[in-house]
Amino acid sequence: MSEGGGDVGAEAAAVEKVAEVPSETVSRAEEAARAPAPKAKAERDTWLPRWLVAHPLYVGWAWTLLWAGLIVLDEVVDLAGWTWYLLVLMAALPTLVSTLVVLHATPRSHLRAVDATVLGHFFVRFVALVAAFMVWAASVVMSASISTTVQSVVGDSEKEVTALGFNLMVAAVPLVLSILWMAFIVRCAWFLRRLRGWRQVPVKTRVPKKFLRGRPQLKRVVVGLAHPGLLLVAGLGTSLLAVSVDAVELTLHVLE
Repeated sequence: MSEGGGDVGAEAAAVEKVAEVPSETVSRAEEAARAPAPKAKAERDTWLPRWLVAHPLYVGWAWTLLWAGLIVLDEVVDLAGWTWYLLVLMAALPTLVSTLVVLHATPRSHLRAVDATVLGHFFVRFVALVAAFMVWAASVVMSASISTTVQSVVGDSEKEVTALGFNLMVAAVPLVLSILWMAFIVRCAWFLRRLRGWRQVPVKTRVPKKFLRGRPQLKRVVVGLAHPGLLLVAGLGTSLLAVSVDAVELTLHVLE
């Protein structure tokens, strides 16, 4: 009797100990869940102004308009010829940096044109070929015009023709860089349109979920500034404005 009772008591005690282990584990898990998050993580985005977090796109428009006005003022005041490069860069800086950050964090697979039709695919290629042909034709015409101008201005002196030719090439570098810059802006805006749409704060995007995870306010600002329309105006629009008021005059002065 005593042995049987002892065995039964021992088994009951063992069952109680086994039952107590999950309860302790559950209580620890509940305490860990109820524990407040580290203060450092909660205060990561507190340095961002509330007005910037609430309306990042409007702030970007205001910034762009400010620097566009300075570009016009630069032409009126007639400062150094290279200042418009700095002004254009500053006008596009917030949206350009945000765009580069978003595009760098997005894999190519997120932008596969799964909804594109075959007609759209070939039409885009057709437009690209037409544009390339027009650029090639313009370059041929410009080369012939420059060659004729150099011959008429300098004459038959080979050294003078070569020197003037190099001067014209140097003078054309700013214009060529401006065109390449504008093409880069258009390409980035095209991908931004597919990636996040036209809304200031898009509801659905193709931006990876791991992008700025745990930093929702900073993510809102970056995605808000990486807007295709803002990038086109800040990068392409201000470049056209600067080229129209300064770069053409530079080329004309060199030709004279």
